[in-house]
Formats: sequence, C-alpha cells, structure tokens
Amino acid sequence: MEPLRAVLIDIDGVLTVSWQPLPGAVEALREIREAGLGVALVTNTTSRTRASIARSLADAGFPVSAEDILTAPAVTAAYLAEHCPGARCVLLNSGDIAEDLGAVTVVEGDEDADEGVDEGASDQAVPDVVVVGGAGPEFGYAALNRAFGHLQRGARLVAMHRNLYWRTDDGLQLDTGAFLAGLEKAARVEAEITGKPSAAFFEAALAHVGVGAGEAVMVGDDVESDVLAAQRAGVRGVLVRTGKYLPETHRAASGTPDHVIDSFADLPALLRELRGSAQE
Repeated sequence: MEPLRAVLIDIDGVLTVSWQPLPGAVEALREIREAGLGVALVTNTTSRTRASIARSLADAGFPVSAEDILTAPAVTAAYLAEHCPGARCVLLNSGDIAEDLGAVTVVEGDEDADEGVDEGASDQAVPDVVVVGGAGPEFGYAALNRAFGHLQRGARLVAMHRNLYWRTDDGLQLDTGAFLAGLEKAARVEAEITGKPSAAFFEAALAHVGVGAGEAVMVGDDVESDVLAAQRAGVRGVLVRTGKYLPETHRAASGTPDHVIDSFADLPALLRELRGSAQE
C-alpha cells in the first residue's frame, strides 16, 4: 500500500449542511492539516464561486483558502477550453459562477427555441454547447424547453454533474440529475459530465494536490459520485453517514466503499490507522 499523502474532501454534506459546520468537522480538518497531509476540497457545488465558498468556510472556522477548492464550474471551464475551444455556450444554472468560468463565452441563446426546432434559424442563433450546472428555480419549463430546442438543433450537452439531490436544512432537494435525464432522453443525446463522478474531475483533483491516485483518499456522502467513482479512478474511498447518505442507497450501490465512518469527525483516526498500516 502506498503512503497516504493527501485527502480529497467533498464539502456539502461532509463538512457542512447549508454551509453550517457539521459537529467536529472544523477540528478534524485542522488535525488533518497539522498532520501534514495535502488537502483539496472537491465539490459539485455550482451556485457559488471558489472565492465565495472559501470565505464561508473560513468564517465558520475551517482552515481553507480559495486555492484549496476545486469546483465543477472551474473544471468545466478547463474542459470546454480543451474540447470546445471558442464555443458559444448557453448556461442553465442556479447561481452566479461567472468568475470561475474564465474565458468561456456565455451567450443568451435563441429565445424562439422554446417554440420547437426552427429550420430557418441562423447558425449564429444556435449555441454550440448547452452547459448545465446546478438546479434551482431557474430550471423551469421555459428554460428547459429552450435547452431542448438547442439540443435538437445540434448543440452539445455538457453537464457539471448529474446529482439527483442534495441535503439542506429543509431536507433533500432535487438537483440537476433529475432534469438532465429528461433532456438526454427527449433530445436523444448523452451529456458529457465534467464534475464528479467523471474520471477527469478526480485526475484534476490529484494534479491539484500533486499526488498519485494511490496516495490519496476521497471522503464523501454520495456513495456513487464521490466514493465509488473515486475508487474507479484508483483513489481509496471513504463514505460518511452524513449529508445525503441514506442506508438504502448504500445497500443498493454498485460497489462497496473501502471505508465507512459515521462523520468527518471520525476521519483523523481512520487516517492515522491507514498511515500506520502503510508504514508496516
């Protein structure tokens, strides 16, 4: 077993719920930092920029900065620059993430798209890519139908994630995956996923902390997108029983997490055990 050098950590449901720290999470992250381990906070959050997330976490006592955070929008910007250079993109998202999209060209799109496919529409009116972020009030019928129209006209579909739901103070709330599945089926296309659970996201996170897959662990509350996806990328996976965790989802998962703990507060003890085993 390779020595453990870094920890990849989901934020929502692991460190916080509705941006309020979960019990023991602040102290646990400080202990991990003091142990000299690299840290990357990897999140599919699409409603806030890296800087905004860092401010909220720091205000809550977490020892983090914007440089520690890797978001789905930031990874999406890099993906679009590599795979769709110069593309005109329509963004369907809840929240302002313009700062993390960098040089991505975001256009309004053709409002007539909600009337169906217009064979006479100019090429200029058709965006190259429909980019789907996090769900919220913006995901109404008109917006989804416009996206459907763009896809019928040949636009590519890029989604920052396909999470079905997340947990807030008000309980589980619908997320992008619930709407994305409908767009894919109706338009007969398959979305290109840039955030978790894509392998590219974990590769970016490992590069961010400068370690190999075997030298890191991933901690998350989503057994599929966080934990098992990380394991497929060669990263050890740790599932926490907080946030969106549900026993029935755990039982029905497509694989078995390497480790399961009650909360992030229990992580330092597990990491000490793993590091001790690697030294034997």
